[in-house]
Amino acid sequence: MHRKGAQDAKRARIYAKLIREITVAAKEGLPDPNFNPRLRAGIGAALKANMTRDAIDRAIKKATGAGATENYESVRYEGYGPAGVAVIVEALTDNRNRTASVIRSAFNKHGGTMGEINSVAFMFNRLGVVRYPADTADADTMLEAAIEAGADDVVSDENGHEVLVGIDGFFAVRDALVQKFGEPTEAQIEWRPNMTVMLDEEKASSVLKLLDVLEDDDDVQNVYANFEVPDEVMAKLSA
Repeated sequence: MHRKGAQDAKRARIYAKLIREITVAAKEGLPDPNFNPRLRAGIGAALKANMTRDAIDRAIKKATGAGATENYESVRYEGYGPAGVAVIVEALTDNRNRTASVIRSAFNKHGGTMGEINSVAFMFNRLGVVRYPADTADADTMLEAAIEAGADDVVSDENGHEVLVGIDGFFAVRDALVQKFGEPTEAQIEWRPNMTVMLDEEKASSVLKLLDVLEDDDDVQNVYANFEVPDEVMAKLSA
C-alpha cells in the first residue's frame, strides 16, 4: 500500500509538471498544436505518460479561457553539487522568490552551492534530442533519414537511437522523423554536458540525493548534471 501510494504521488507530480508545460505553451502561442511546436511537444510527452486527452484539453482551455489568471514564467538556476558536479535546473514558476529559495535550500542542504546564471552553462551544449526504440529501424536507415531531415548526428546502440540536432532545426527534424517513423519515445531540447565528472559510490549517492530533491519540487521541470557513474556502481545504488 505504501509503495502504491508513493507511485501515485510520483505520477501526480509528473502530471502536474506536464500540465504546467502544456498550459504555458498554449498561453504563449496558439492553442492549436498544429501551429504551436512547443504545445505539440508537450502534448506528445503527456500522451507518452498516459495522460488522458480530456486532461490535456482541460489544460489548454485553462490557459486560453477568460478565467486564466496563472502567469508562469520560465527560469533557470545553475550551481554545483557534491564533488563539483555542475547542475542546471529549469523551472516554470508563478513566484520567482519562492522557487529560488527552495532551489537554493536544496543545494545548501545536500552539499552544493547555487551560483549565478551562466556559472556552469559553459559545461553544457544546448541541443535537440529525438529518441526512438532500437527496433524502429536499423542504424543506417535512421542515420540516413535523420541527416536528410537536417539532423547533426545519430547515436545508435542496443538501447535505441538518439537523433541530435541544433535547437533551430529541432522541430523540423522531429516532424520529418514522425512522418517516417511515427511518434518518438521522447523529443525535447536538452542541456548535454561537454565535460563530465566520474563519481565513486559515495559521491554518486550524494549527487543523486540532490537531484531527487530538485526533481521532486513542483516548479522544477528538468534537471541536468555533468557526471558519470560506472555501471557496477549505478547497479549497486539502484538495488
